[in-house]
Amino acid sequence: MCAFAGNSLLCRAALANTTIDPASFTAIRLASGAAFLSLLVAWQRKSISGAGSWCSATLLFLYAAAFSYAYISLSAATGALLLFGAVQITMIGVGFSRGERLTAGQVTGAALALAGLIGLLLPGITAPEPLGAMLMVAAGIAWGGYSLRGRHATDATLATTGNFIRTLPLAALLMLLASGSLSIDATGTLLAIASGALASGLGYALWYAALPYLRASSAATVQLSVPVITALAGALLLSEPISLRLAIASIVTLGGIAMVIHYGRARSIPNTEPPQNDK
Repeated sequence: MCAFAGNSLLCRAALANTTIDPASFTAIRLASGAAFLSLLVAWQRKSISGAGSWCSATLLFLYAAAFSYAYISLSAATGALLLFGAVQITMIGVGFSRGERLTAGQVTGAALALAGLIGLLLPGITAPEPLGAMLMVAAGIAWGGYSLRGRHATDATLATTGNFIRTLPLAALLMLLASGSLSIDATGTLLAIASGALASGLGYALWYAALPYLRASSAATVQLSVPVITALAGALLLSEPISLRLAIASIVTLGGIAMVIHYGRARSIPNTEPPQNDK
Protein backbone atom coordinates (compact mmCIF):
# COMPACT_ATOMS: atom_id res chain seq x y z
CA MET A 1 0.00 0.00 0.00
CA CYS A 2 2.95 2.30 0.64
CA ALA A 3 4.12 1.67 -2.92
CA PHE A 4 0.70 2.61 -4.31
CA ALA A 5 0.67 5.79 -2.21
CA GLY A 6 4.20 6.43 -3.45
CA ASN A 7 2.95 6.90 -7.01
CA SER A 8 0.93 9.94 -5.91
CA LEU A 9 3.77 11.34 -3.82
CA LEU A 10 6.43 10.87 -6.50
CA CYS A 11 4.28 12.31 -9.28
CA ARG A 12 3.20 15.34 -7.25
CA ALA A 13 6.78 15.97 -6.06
CA ALA A 14 8.08 15.83 -9.63
CA LEU A 15 5.45 18.10 -11.16
CA ALA A 16 5.42 20.60 -8.30
CA ASN A 17 9.14 20.83 -7.52
CA THR A 18 10.99 20.03 -10.77
CA THR A 19 10.70 21.18 -14.37
CA ILE A 20 9.64 17.84 -15.85
CA ASP A 21 6.39 17.99 -17.82
CA PRO A 22 3.51 15.50 -17.36
CA ALA A 23 3.94 13.88 -20.79
CA SER A 24 7.61 13.11 -20.11
CA PHE A 25 6.83 11.88 -16.59
CA THR A 26 4.15 9.56 -17.99
CA ALA A 27 6.43 8.16 -20.69
CA ILE A 28 9.38 7.61 -18.35
CA ARG A 29 7.14 6.03 -15.71
CA LEU A 30 5.61 3.57 -18.19
CA ALA A 31 8.97 2.75 -19.79
CA SER A 32 10.57 2.16 -16.38
CA GLY A 33 7.68 -0.04 -15.29
CA ALA A 34 7.89 -2.03 -18.52
CA ALA A 35 11.66 -2.48 -18.10
CA PHE A 36 11.43 -3.59 -14.46
CA LEU A 37 8.56 -6.01 -15.07
CA SER A 38 10.29 -7.43 -18.17
CA LEU A 39 13.38 -8.17 -16.09
CA LEU A 40 11.22 -9.79 -13.43
CA VAL A 41 9.43 -11.98 -15.98
CA ALA A 42 12.75 -12.91 -17.61
CA TRP A 43 14.13 -13.90 -14.18
CA GLN A 44 11.05 -16.11 -13.74
CA ARG A 45 11.85 -17.68 -17.15
CA LYS A 46 8.48 -16.76 -18.65
CA SER A 47 7.73 -15.63 -22.18
CA ILE A 48 6.19 -12.19 -22.71
CA SER A 49 5.05 -13.07 -26.23
CA GLY A 50 1.34 -12.40 -26.58
CA ALA A 51 0.92 -11.22 -22.99
CA GLY A 52 -1.53 -8.42 -22.28
CA SER A 53 -4.02 -6.80 -24.63
CA TRP A 54 -4.32 -3.52 -26.49
CA CYS A 55 -7.60 -2.66 -24.79
CA SER A 56 -6.11 -3.07 -21.33
CA ALA A 57 -2.94 -1.24 -22.37
CA THR A 58 -5.01 1.70 -23.64
CA LEU A 59 -6.84 1.92 -20.30
CA LEU A 60 -3.51 1.71 -18.46
CA PHE A 61 -2.09 4.50 -20.61
CA LEU A 62 -5.17 6.72 -20.14
CA TYR A 63 -4.91 6.22 -16.39
CA ALA A 64 -1.20 7.10 -16.30
CA ALA A 65 -1.52 10.15 -18.56
CA ALA A 66 -4.58 11.62 -16.82
CA PHE A 67 -2.92 10.88 -13.44
CA SER A 68 0.16 12.90 -14.39
CA TYR A 69 -1.70 15.87 -15.84
CA ALA A 70 -4.03 15.96 -12.81
CA TYR A 71 -1.10 16.29 -10.42
CA ILE A 72 -0.07 19.60 -11.97
CA SER A 73 -2.66 21.21 -9.72
CA LEU A 74 -3.84 18.67 -7.13
CA SER A 75 -2.21 17.87 -3.82
CA ALA A 76 -1.06 14.29 -3.35
CA ALA A 77 -3.80 13.59 -0.79
CA THR A 78 -6.65 15.09 -2.81
CA GLY A 79 -5.53 13.24 -5.93
CA ALA A 80 -5.31 9.90 -4.10
CA LEU A 81 -8.79 10.28 -2.62
CA LEU A 82 -10.34 11.22 -5.98
CA LEU A 83 -8.51 8.37 -7.73
CA PHE A 84 -9.36 5.75 -5.13
CA GLY A 85 -12.98 6.85 -4.86
CA ALA A 86 -13.47 6.90 -8.63
CA VAL A 87 -11.92 3.44 -9.02
CA GLN A 88 -14.16 1.86 -6.39
CA ILE A 89 -17.35 3.60 -7.52
CA THR A 90 -16.62 2.60 -11.13
CA MET A 91 -16.17 -1.04 -10.18
CA ILE A 92 -19.25 -1.05 -7.95
CA GLY A 93 -21.29 0.59 -10.73
CA VAL A 94 -20.13 -1.86 -13.38
CA GLY A 95 -20.92 -4.79 -11.11
CA PHE A 96 -24.41 -3.41 -10.52
CA SER A 97 -24.97 -2.89 -14.26
CA ARG A 98 -24.04 -6.53 -14.85
CA GLY A 99 -26.73 -7.78 -12.50
CA GLU A 100 -24.94 -7.79 -9.17
CA ARG A 101 -27.50 -6.72 -6.59
CA LEU A 102 -26.46 -4.64 -3.61
CA THR A 103 -27.84 -4.95 -0.10
CA ALA A 104 -29.39 -1.93 1.62
CA GLY A 105 -26.15 -1.44 3.56
CA GLN A 106 -24.09 -1.51 0.36
CA VAL A 107 -26.40 1.00 -1.34
CA THR A 108 -26.07 3.30 1.67
CA GLY A 109 -22.30 2.94 1.62
CA ALA A 110 -22.05 3.62 -2.12
CA ALA A 111 -24.24 6.71 -1.71
CA LEU A 112 -22.01 7.97 1.12
CA ALA A 113 -18.86 7.40 -0.93
CA LEU A 114 -20.31 9.30 -3.87
CA ALA A 115 -21.53 12.08 -1.58
CA GLY A 116 -18.04 12.41 -0.10
CA LEU A 117 -16.47 12.89 -3.51
CA ILE A 118 -19.18 15.33 -4.60
CA GLY A 119 -18.70 17.28 -1.38
CA LEU A 120 -14.97 17.53 -2.06
CA LEU A 121 -15.59 18.81 -5.60
CA LEU A 122 -18.26 21.39 -4.79
CA PRO A 123 -17.14 25.00 -5.44
CA GLY A 124 -15.49 26.73 -2.53
CA ILE A 125 -12.23 28.19 -1.28
CA THR A 126 -10.68 24.78 -0.57
CA ALA A 127 -12.17 22.93 -3.54
CA PRO A 128 -9.60 21.29 -5.86
CA GLU A 129 -8.89 22.84 -9.24
CA PRO A 130 -11.74 21.63 -11.53
CA LEU A 131 -9.66 20.44 -14.50
CA GLY A 132 -7.23 18.56 -12.29
CA ALA A 133 -10.11 16.97 -10.38
CA MET A 134 -11.86 15.90 -13.60
CA LEU A 135 -8.64 14.41 -14.95
CA MET A 136 -8.08 12.41 -11.74
CA VAL A 137 -11.65 11.11 -11.80
CA ALA A 138 -11.05 10.09 -15.43
CA ALA A 139 -7.85 8.34 -14.33
CA GLY A 140 -9.82 6.47 -11.68
CA ILE A 141 -12.47 5.38 -14.20
CA ALA A 142 -9.75 4.15 -16.56
CA TRP A 143 -7.99 2.25 -13.77
CA GLY A 144 -11.28 0.77 -12.62
CA GLY A 145 -11.91 -0.51 -16.15
CA TYR A 146 -8.36 -1.86 -16.34
CA SER A 147 -8.79 -3.64 -13.01
CA LEU A 148 -12.07 -5.23 -14.08
CA ARG A 149 -10.48 -6.55 -17.28
CA GLY A 150 -7.54 -8.05 -15.42
CA ARG A 151 -9.13 -9.42 -12.26
CA HIS A 152 -9.34 -12.97 -13.64
CA ALA A 153 -5.93 -13.05 -15.33
CA THR A 154 -4.24 -16.41 -14.88
CA ASP A 155 -0.84 -14.72 -14.49
CA ALA A 156 -1.36 -11.12 -13.36
CA THR A 157 2.33 -10.17 -13.40
CA LEU A 158 2.80 -11.48 -16.93
CA ALA A 159 -0.35 -9.74 -18.17
CA THR A 160 0.70 -6.48 -16.50
CA THR A 161 4.12 -6.70 -18.13
CA GLY A 162 2.56 -7.15 -21.56
CA ASN A 163 0.22 -4.24 -20.96
CA PHE A 164 3.04 -1.94 -19.86
CA ILE A 165 5.02 -2.81 -22.97
CA ARG A 166 2.01 -2.09 -25.18
CA THR A 167 1.64 1.39 -23.66
CA LEU A 168 5.01 2.48 -25.01
CA PRO A 169 3.83 3.44 -28.54
CA LEU A 170 1.00 5.42 -26.94
CA ALA A 171 3.46 7.16 -24.64
CA ALA A 172 5.65 8.02 -27.63
CA LEU A 173 2.60 9.49 -29.39
CA LEU A 174 1.83 11.60 -26.31
CA MET A 175 5.42 12.89 -26.31
CA LEU A 176 5.06 13.78 -29.99
CA LEU A 177 1.80 15.65 -29.40
CA ALA A 178 3.34 17.53 -26.48
CA SER A 179 6.66 18.16 -28.21
CA GLY A 180 6.28 21.92 -27.93
CA SER A 181 6.13 21.82 -24.13
CA LEU A 182 8.50 18.99 -23.21
CA SER A 183 10.89 19.61 -20.35
CA ILE A 184 13.08 17.02 -18.66
CA ASP A 185 15.47 17.46 -15.76
CA ALA A 186 17.55 15.01 -13.74
CA THR A 187 15.53 15.08 -10.53
CA GLY A 188 12.19 14.79 -12.33
CA THR A 189 13.53 11.89 -14.37
CA LEU A 190 14.72 10.04 -11.25
CA LEU A 191 11.32 10.54 -9.61
CA ALA A 192 9.57 9.20 -12.74
CA ILE A 193 11.87 6.16 -12.82
CA ALA A 194 11.18 5.51 -9.13
CA SER A 195 7.44 5.77 -9.80
CA GLY A 196 7.62 3.35 -12.72
CA ALA A 197 10.15 0.79 -11.51
CA LEU A 198 9.55 0.82 -7.75
CA ALA A 199 6.10 2.20 -6.89
CA SER A 200 4.49 0.65 -9.99
CA GLY A 201 6.60 -2.34 -11.13
CA LEU A 202 7.80 -3.59 -7.73
CA GLY A 203 4.58 -2.51 -6.02
CA TYR A 204 2.41 -4.49 -8.42
CA ALA A 205 4.68 -7.55 -8.16
CA LEU A 206 4.47 -7.52 -4.34
CA TRP A 207 0.71 -7.02 -4.43
CA TYR A 208 0.14 -9.92 -6.80
CA ALA A 209 2.41 -12.10 -4.66
CA ALA A 210 0.35 -11.25 -1.57
CA LEU A 211 -3.07 -11.76 -3.16
CA PRO A 212 -3.17 -15.59 -2.88
CA TYR A 213 -2.84 -15.25 0.90
CA LEU A 214 -5.62 -12.68 1.33
CA ARG A 215 -9.38 -13.07 1.36
CA ALA A 216 -11.13 -10.85 -1.16
CA SER A 217 -12.66 -8.76 1.61
CA SER A 218 -9.29 -8.33 3.34
CA ALA A 219 -7.57 -7.33 0.10
CA ALA A 220 -10.26 -4.76 -0.63
CA THR A 221 -10.28 -3.39 2.92
CA VAL A 222 -6.52 -2.89 3.15
CA GLN A 223 -6.66 -0.62 0.11
CA LEU A 224 -8.63 1.89 2.21
CA SER A 225 -5.28 2.78 3.78
CA VAL A 226 -3.82 4.21 0.56
CA PRO A 227 -5.41 7.70 0.67
CA VAL A 228 -4.64 7.92 4.40
CA ILE A 229 -0.99 6.99 3.89
CA THR A 230 -0.78 9.48 1.03
CA ALA A 231 -2.29 12.31 3.09
CA LEU A 232 0.04 11.72 6.04
CA ALA A 233 3.14 11.31 3.86
CA GLY A 234 2.16 14.36 1.79
CA ALA A 235 1.95 16.46 4.96
CA LEU A 236 5.29 15.15 6.25
CA LEU A 237 7.32 15.00 3.04
CA LEU A 238 5.73 17.64 0.80
CA SER A 239 4.43 20.03 3.48
CA GLU A 240 0.91 19.75 2.07
CA PRO A 241 -1.86 20.90 4.44
CA ILE A 242 -4.76 18.59 5.27
CA SER A 243 -7.82 20.80 5.10
CA LEU A 244 -10.97 20.19 7.14
CA ARG A 245 -12.87 19.72 3.87
CA LEU A 246 -10.46 17.01 2.70
CA ALA A 247 -10.55 15.29 6.07
CA ILE A 248 -14.36 15.16 6.15
CA ALA A 249 -14.57 14.04 2.50
CA SER A 250 -12.03 11.30 3.23
CA ILE A 251 -13.96 10.00 6.24
CA VAL A 252 -17.28 9.99 4.36
CA THR A 253 -15.88 8.48 1.13
CA LEU A 254 -13.68 5.81 2.72
CA GLY A 255 -16.33 5.04 5.32
CA GLY A 256 -18.90 4.52 2.57
CA ILE A 257 -16.61 2.19 0.65
CA ALA A 258 -15.88 0.28 3.85
CA MET A 259 -19.63 -0.23 4.28
CA VAL A 260 -19.92 -1.63 0.75
CA ILE A 261 -17.11 -4.08 1.48
CA HIS A 262 -18.48 -5.04 4.92
CA TYR A 263 -22.05 -5.68 3.84
CA GLY A 264 -20.91 -7.55 0.75
CA ARG A 265 -18.56 -9.82 2.69
CA ALA A 266 -21.26 -12.23 3.86
CA ARG A 267 -22.11 -13.29 0.34
CA SER A 268 -18.62 -13.11 -1.13
CA ILE A 269 -16.77 -16.32 -1.96
CA PRO A 270 -13.63 -16.83 0.17
CA ASN A 271 -10.34 -16.64 -1.71
CA THR A 272 -11.90 -15.13 -4.83
CA GLU A 273 -9.25 -13.01 -6.53
CA PRO A 274 -9.99 -9.31 -5.80
CA PRO A 275 -9.70 -6.40 -8.27
CA GLN A 276 -6.11 -5.56 -9.11
CA ASN A 277 -6.10 -1.86 -8.10
CA ASP A 278 -3.13 0.90 -7.95
CA LYS A 279 -3.23 4.20 -6.22
